[in-house]
Amino acid sequence: MNRRDFMRVTGAGVLAAGLPRLGWAADGPDLGMATNGAKRPNILLIMTDQQHAGMMSCAGNLYVKTPAMDSLAANGMRFERAYCANPVCMPSRFSMLTGLMPSRIGLEANKSGFHMPAEIVTNGMGNVFRRAGYRAFYNGKYHVTASHESMGFEKLVADKRIKGQSPVVQFLRQPQDKPFLLVASFENPHDICFMAINAHKQRDRGTVNYGDGALGRSLELPPGVTREEFFARICPPLPANFEIPEGEPSGAKRIPAAFTQYVRENWTDEQWRMHRWAYARLTESVDAEIGEVLIALREAGLEENTLVIFVSDHGDMDASHRLEHKSVLYEESVRVPFLVSWKGVTQPGRVDGTHLVSTGLDLIPTMCDFAGIPAPKELKGRSVRSLAEGKENTPWRETLVTESEGARMLRSARYKYVRYRGKEEQLMDLETDPGEMRNLATDPKSATVLEEHRRLLKEWYAENGETWSPK
Repeated sequence: MNRRDFMRVTGAGVLAAGLPRLGWAADGPDLGMATNGAKRPNILLIMTDQQHAGMMSCAGNLYVKTPAMDSLAANGMRFERAYCANPVCMPSRFSMLTGLMPSRIGLEANKSGFHMPAEIVTNGMGNVFRRAGYRAFYNGKYHVTASHESMGFEKLVADKRIKGQSPVVQFLRQPQDKPFLLVASFENPHDICFMAINAHKQRDRGTVNYGDGALGRSLELPPGVTREEFFARICPPLPANFEIPEGEPSGAKRIPAAFTQYVRENWTDEQWRMHRWAYARLTESVDAEIGEVLIALREAGLEENTLVIFVSDHGDMDASHRLEHKSVLYEESVRVPFLVSWKGVTQPGRVDGTHLVSTGLDLIPTMCDFAGIPAPKELKGRSVRSLAEGKENTPWRETLVTESEGARMLRSARYKYVRYRGKEEQLMDLETDPGEMRNLATDPKSATVLEEHRRLLKEWYAENGETWSPK
C-alpha cells in the first residue's frame, strides 16, 4: 500500500459495499452500554516503539509523511503534552499495561526476569477488560516480564515483526462474538538504535556498515539523487537544539551506553543528519503498516464502533543535544504521540496543547471510561475522554512526573524540573527555552521557582501514593 492508495481510501470514508459490521454478533450476550448509551466499543490500541511526539507530519514535521497517523488525528484529538512514565521500553510498557508508575515495583530500566507482583498482574489491562466481558488480544512487541496470559491477553503471534499479511489485519477480518480489546504493538522506528550501535562497534575499521533490513533500506538515498544534492535540499537539517546544553549536570551526562557517548563525541554533522533521515524513513515504514490495519478496520465495518488510541512507549533524541536513543529526560525522549480517535464521538482534528497527560497513568482509565467500565480503584490516572470529546472545563492535574534510572522529572505548565540522585538538578523554562538549552537551577534569579518545583515533586509522589527519596 502506498501513500496515494491510503489517502484515497481514508478520504472516501465509505465502507465496502455489503460488508457486515463485525464488532460483536447481534445475537451475542448483553454486554451492557458504554457511557454514551451505545454498545460498548471495540478498542484498538496501536503502539510504536521509540517515536517522539514530533515524528508525525500532523505534528508539523516537514521531513516525514505519516498519512495513517494523520488520519487518526483528523478523526480525533492529538495531545501535544503527553509524556511517558519512563523513557525506556520495559518500565514504560509496564506502566501502560498496569496504570502504575514503574517505581511502584522498583523498575527503572530494562531488566530481564523482573518480578511483577500477582496483585498488579491481576489488575493489568487485559484482565480488567476480560472481567468486563471483552476478549483481549495482543500482537507484536511485548517486553513485559509477566506472560500475556497472566495479564489477560490472548496472544495472536509472538513475532514482533510482520512477515506476510499482518495478523492484526487477519483478526479484523474475522467475525467476533464479543467486543474486543486489541493491542497492535509495532517494532519500529526502534531500529534506529542500531545505527549508533553499529558505528561504535566498527569505529576502528575506518568504515561503517549499517547492515541490511529496515535500517539499511532507510539509509539509502533517493534514486537519481547525488550525495551533494541530497544534503543540500533533501536530508533533514540539524535541530535547533543540536548542541549540548549550557550547565548540563553530570547526571544528565551519565549516558547508559558507550555507543551513545561515542557518537556524541565523534559523529560529524552529516552523520547526525543521516540519522535523522533514517529515523523518518523507519517511521514512514511503520506508518504504512498501521495504514493497512486502519484500512482493514474500515473495510470490516468496524470504524464507527471502535475507539482507536495511538501511542509510543518513549521517544528518541533525534540528534537533539548531540544524542540519539532514549533514557534521558529531555523532551525528545519523554514526550510521545498520543492520539485518541473514535469517528463520530471524539472531536475531529483537534489539538490539545494545554493538559499534561501521562500515557502510563492515563491510558487504562481512558479506555475504561470510553467502554463504560470501572477502572481499578488503586489507579491514580485520569481519563482524557471528556477532553477528547471537546469538554474544555474538565478539571485536570497541574503537574506530571516522568521517571528514569537515578532521576525524576516534574513537568508543570511552564517549567521542567529534574532531580538526580545526589544534589544535582535541572530547571528549564520551556516557554522561553523550548529546546532546553539552559539550566536555570544555578541561576539565583530562579531560586524561588526552583524551590517551588522541589516542593511540587515531593507533593506529587505523596498524592499519587508513590515514594522516591533522592540520595
